[in-house]
Amino acid sequence: MSPNVEAKRCTSSGIELKPFYLPSDAPVTEVEQPGQYPFTRGIHATMYRAKLWTMRQYAGFATAAESNARYRYLLAQGTTGLSVAFDLPTQIGLDSDSPLALGEVGKVGVAIDSIEDMAVLFDGIPLDQVSTSMTINATAPILLALYIAVGKRQGVPPNKLNGTVQNDILKEYIARGTYIYPPRPSLRLITDLFAYCAREVPNWNTISISGYHIREAGATAAQEIAFTLADAIAYVEAAIAAGLDVNTFGPRLSFFFNAHNNLFEEIAKFRAARRMWAKLMRERFRATNPRAWMLRFHTQTAGSTLTAQQPEVNVIRTTVQALAAVLGGTQSLHTNGKDEALGLPTEESARIALRTQQVLAYESGVADVADPLGGAYFIEFLTDELERRATAYINQIDALGGMLAAIEQGFPQREIQQAAYEYQRAVENNAAIVVGVNRFQVDEDHPIPIQHIDPEIERAQVERVRRLRARRDAAACTAALDALESAARGTDNLMPYILTAVENYATVGEISDRLRRVFGEHQETVVF
Repeated sequence: MSPNVEAKRCTSSGIELKPFYLPSDAPVTEVEQPGQYPFTRGIHATMYRAKLWTMRQYAGFATAAESNARYRYLLAQGTTGLSVAFDLPTQIGLDSDSPLALGEVGKVGVAIDSIEDMAVLFDGIPLDQVSTSMTINATAPILLALYIAVGKRQGVPPNKLNGTVQNDILKEYIARGTYIYPPRPSLRLITDLFAYCAREVPNWNTISISGYHIREAGATAAQEIAFTLADAIAYVEAAIAAGLDVNTFGPRLSFFFNAHNNLFEEIAKFRAARRMWAKLMRERFRATNPRAWMLRFHTQTAGSTLTAQQPEVNVIRTTVQALAAVLGGTQSLHTNGKDEALGLPTEESARIALRTQQVLAYESGVADVADPLGGAYFIEFLTDELERRATAYINQIDALGGMLAAIEQGFPQREIQQAAYEYQRAVENNAAIVVGVNRFQVDEDHPIPIQHIDPEIERAQVERVRRLRARRDAAACTAALDALESAARGTDNLMPYILTAVENYATVGEISDRLRRVFGEHQETVVF
């Protein structure tokens, strides 16, 4: 044996790896097939042979008109679903003319203040023919109401709308920060949306429970699974407590995961999450509808792994991450642009990102067989080990009183912060290699075009919302807002009131302010 002992290798979750794996490392107790409980190998028997994953490109910037042009371009290039990015004021319930919105309008997404903006955003895009995902949380009921209202204007009834609203507020308290109200009234808004859509918008995915932002904040793969599923448990419990039937709302739950760099761990992560969710729904919540057992998920490649140094290398990172998502059985996928460490993606980088998915789908052969790595000793070992570690975390959270109590105590926040700290130390110590950052650097990078947002756009958007207020029927708008505020003080489902308000030209900020009066605002838990 060589005197040079090889350094140990670990995954991002700290799973120590052997040089190779044998059948004894992943003993098979039952032969599973794709499309069968517990869906480790995929939720459909033939997976992509029957239908490819939905190719989404997350997009939105500046004004509704400019974002509409980008959506039309992406659809023409072969995108099969839209994914809307909203600016920060829209995400936290501020109108574009709010003093607190200054400098942020249209910067990280599109500015949407009213039904007029939403109508422009989807101008010429028939809402009965496209699936739309909206990454929005604290103001999710308002944005969905705006989408429903625009559908009506197009002659599309709510029951013909198809898409997803993220609507996952718990991860905002854990990892992202675009919350408005405290957790308990926020859960009421979420379950109100569940109940309303079950009756009126049955093809809509009412939540996309997100591990993506948890991972972006520094979590490991095992933590991403655990904290995402723990959030999901809290939502299911809240919905059941509100009188909803798990067999009715369960099939409309969806998930949103990150695809990170460690190819095999990421594939195993998706498989483990699928198996764990099936067991939780069937065993903990006694769901009898097989569709309620299925973990359906969207994937986005990892923005936190992209580097400003040698940004063209990000195309390679994104390809590896997208491959993991497809081999892991995702239902839809967004691939990041190579320039997103520098700014919003340009049209060219968005096209290259989309072409990455299309090459995987049509040229690589990975879509021809369901779960092609199923049965590989290493993959099965990783799947089992990630399930074991994630389950241990969920047990800890249960012991703390559930995810809401755990968040209030700062438990997941501390765990993520520690994982992020340890990774950063590894990069600084060269224990973790980031190509172009701490190894294989070059003296000079070639500059690449960057998407810039014209400051004039903010001024124009501010004038737009002010003109809307000046010409609308003020009495009708005020009456709708008064009715919403009164309903918020009671127990009525708030979605019909929000829909009436947006149809009477109430703005996102005005509706949010009325709810702030009733619910208050959340103060962040400080953890160390």
